[in-house]
Amino acid sequence: MPDTPVDMFTFTEDEPPQQRPQPAKKKRGRALPAVLIAVAGVLVLSLVAGFLYAASLNKTVSDNIQRRDDTMPEESDNGRPDKQPSQEKGAVNFVLLGSDSRDPSDSGNGRSDVLIVAHLNAERNKAYLISFTRDLWVTIPGKGKAKINAAYSWGGPKLTIKTVESITGARIDHLALIDFEGFIQLTSDLGGVTVTNDQEFSTHGFTYPKGEITISGEEALWFVRERKKLKNGDLDRAKNHRKVIQAILEKGLSPETIANPQKFTSFVGGVASHLTVDSALTDDKIRDLAFSLRLPPSQIYSLQAPIARFGTSDDGQAIDIVDEEKMAELSKALREDKLDEYVAKYPPKE
Repeated sequence: MPDTPVDMFTFTEDEPPQQRPQPAKKKRGRALPAVLIAVAGVLVLSLVAGFLYAASLNKTVSDNIQRRDDTMPEESDNGRPDKQPSQEKGAVNFVLLGSDSRDPSDSGNGRSDVLIVAHLNAERNKAYLISFTRDLWVTIPGKGKAKINAAYSWGGPKLTIKTVESITGARIDHLALIDFEGFIQLTSDLGGVTVTNDQEFSTHGFTYPKGEITISGEEALWFVRERKKLKNGDLDRAKNHRKVIQAILEKGLSPETIANPQKFTSFVGGVASHLTVDSALTDDKIRDLAFSLRLPPSQIYSLQAPIARFGTSDDGQAIDIVDEEKMAELSKALREDKLDEYVAKYPPKE
């Protein structure tokens, strides 16, 4: 019987099973390109979405923030400290400045109501808010001894920065002038913020019990404005400043807010709309700084420039006397980006 071709999918009953031709198995590798295409598509869409989100944030900042050319001391100014190695590695120092004239762009009137040095460490995973009370008795370059808030009245942001630099020996990189009243109103946009209140007090129709409280809007504003009814006056008010700023940042940078693009973009825009920064802090620098952050809200620390005691100046002013020894330690830690060691030695009493 002549041989006949056998189809690969047919066999005769008398062929042993092991010799029966088997259907060709599909190679799994043939499906791989489709999987790769799908994954690549998802990645591309994610990158596009991320780019659009970043572009939206960038535009939000650019459209809302203001810049000024006359806020930083000149590079040629005598006495300015050099940048430290820690700054070359990425540590950044800001001065955050609010004015009791209620107009932070008006450097000719009023005195600085809020003065905070914000330090971001080189790893960008920790931030420190160091407040200087308005009555801190210091040497103001070219003027002599006075309360630190007089520097703003006499020479605006430039003299304020030179004063901070002369006290700490640390180079200030950038300045942010805060419309503090507007900034505090962000508490309403965030649905309220929670702080721990050290002492019960009442002011302007609001009562603040001791313990954990949630505040927003006008209630938050009077919480940070009041000082006469606090046991330690301006010292306690500065602490409340830091608490509310910290609470705003913690909630604004929380995973819940960041996961909501619309809410986070609104928060970023709200912050930017209440800031005036030095002209060197460009949109690109802000974007690069923001994208370099690995800052969990729990790693924002609130500190007070150390005070030894309260006193009275020769001309009868109530003043805060600097604790020179602790100030030297704080300044060294600030310059060397070792504020974590300072905090470990002097835990904040917040």
